[in-house]
Amino acid sequence: MQNQNKLLVLKPDSDSATPLYLQFGHKLAAAIHAGFWKADDPLPSERMFCDVLGISRVTARKALDLLFEQGLILRRQGSGTYITPKLEQPLTRLTNLSEMLKQRGFRPSSKWLKREIALAGSEELLRLNLTPNSRIAHLERLRLANEVVMAVEYTSIPYHYLPEPELIGESLYEYMREANMSVVRAIQNIGAVNASEELAKLTGVEKGAAMLHLTRVGYLEDGAAIELTHSWFRSDYYDFVVELYR
Repeated sequence: MQNQNKLLVLKPDSDSATPLYLQFGHKLAAAIHAGFWKADDPLPSERMFCDVLGISRVTARKALDLLFEQGLILRRQGSGTYITPKLEQPLTRLTNLSEMLKQRGFRPSSKWLKREIALAGSEELLRLNLTPNSRIAHLERLRLANEVVMAVEYTSIPYHYLPEPELIGESLYEYMREANMSVVRAIQNIGAVNASEELAKLTGVEKGAAMLHLTRVGYLEDGAAIELTHSWFRSDYYDFVVELYR
């Protein structure tokens, strides 16, 4: 009964000129943003919305379709509808993804795909200020939150900083901090891309789905470039936010 009473604030106004599904969709989106449900919580069923709010199945479904298109909810076949565990990363601070996930109540983890020594390519030579035939530690991993793949990450670090990449555990930045190689400044570029077949397979999105591509070059306190990272984030789970002042 308490949960049903909670839903009554979502009831659309039948006297309003705005279509019922839009009213319900806007109110439901506002409730999600206000924290009515936590990330990854199940959403009430269409039937419950209909019974409690006195709306039709078509109205409920059209509103939920809107929220699904906006990335606010997820549909899991045979399980139901859930609140998307979306993350917002501020662009004004250099943040550690693992620490940020923990602060927001998620359980971060990584799945390593590669940890190897390789010859630096042309991009690495340029961005990391290396000489021809230099070697790098090449790292590929999946970044997860509560066992859900959030991003695919490729990182290159000059060999003289990381000659044994297999020693890195759960957190790259924690390893670097303990080795007195903390990144204190970074330059990031962000763009939109469509998921390739490989990225779609790794992240579980549809091929061609929108993703956020981040390229970061990290610098040590002495100004040396130590890290080149390419990250592909699921846009339905991840947002970059910048706060502006006048």
